[in-house]
Amino acid sequence: MEAPLSFYTETTLAGYARAAVHLKARMADYGRTALARQYLRAYLDEAFEATAATATPKVLAAVDKLAHQPWQLGDPYVLAPEMSAVVAAAAEALDLTGDVVPDNIAPSNGGVLFLPEPIYHRGLRGRITSIGAITWAKMHNRDTGSSDWWITGWADRNDPHDPSAARLRSLYTHDARLAAEFGPYVLTSSARIPIGRPVKSRPDVPVVDDDDIEWEPAPDGRFCIDESTVRVNAVAAIAYAFWVIQAQPLATVSAPPLDRAARRRAHRANIRHETRVVMLRRRKPAAGRDSGEAKWHYRVRFFVKGHWRHLVNADGQPYKTWIHRHIKGPDGAPLLLGDAVSILAR
Repeated sequence: MEAPLSFYTETTLAGYARAAVHLKARMADYGRTALARQYLRAYLDEAFEATAATATPKVLAAVDKLAHQPWQLGDPYVLAPEMSAVVAAAAEALDLTGDVVPDNIAPSNGGVLFLPEPIYHRGLRGRITSIGAITWAKMHNRDTGSSDWWITGWADRNDPHDPSAARLRSLYTHDARLAAEFGPYVLTSSARIPIGRPVKSRPDVPVVDDDDIEWEPAPDGRFCIDESTVRVNAVAAIAYAFWVIQAQPLATVSAPPLDRAARRRAHRANIRHETRVVMLRRRKPAAGRDSGEAKWHYRVRFFVKGHWRHLVNADGQPYKTWIHRHIKGPDGAPLLLGDAVSILAR
């Protein structure tokens, strides 16, 4: 049976890695279709409308590569649900004005960040859109010799809480072919962050007539960033906040194992599949059943190397016994095949 193609039913690290492979493969296939080009052109035409510019074939080809290529070649990352609010809060407070962003700030030159618990975004006209995935890539300008981070936001078209996803689903309700051709994520926003040059202050937000604002409510209990109040474009702020936080001590990064079927699919689709799951580093102890002593609870299984255990017998004489290499952690938890990582769960 094929693994689920979304994060809605996955609760383990191994499940996250499996879902990431399937979603990347689906999006890589979608990026090669004529529908993806048509959608991208419509998106660019709307984006350029305010500047009276046009999406030339050269611009379209460049943005097509920047937006779609990370789904195939970019390194995949999954943001654990408990991290969404942390990243969103940091993004909302971010101000890069005057800062010089280095070219090694991101964990990789190109990547895909999946958000199983999306961060929501309210546009200037009041409409709510989910940010269920973010891609990034380096963009080089041959004429000026400058470089930028190109960041793209994608909405999960199956998100039951996203009004924009509901609007999109209504468009292809009666067109099964169109529904099949769309990828699981839909491009909704994009931004650039200069590399090695001071970040300019964000232009003043255009004034929108109240009659044109639809003021959709954000889903209950979910973090929503208002585009009219942040100092950095929302999707760029989320990406930058993730880049910085995933390298901090408060986060821990693990590489969960991938089952054989998912590995074979990744190789057939020729996509990068070494998924990293970014989680909070847990520090909360749980009391033992027989005493008040604090004990750590693990949420993964991992290998423990063979070692000597020093003990004392009934007569008080010390002795030691050899403990063979073994697996530690709760039954049924995902098994980490790389370095031993003690992930402490609440």
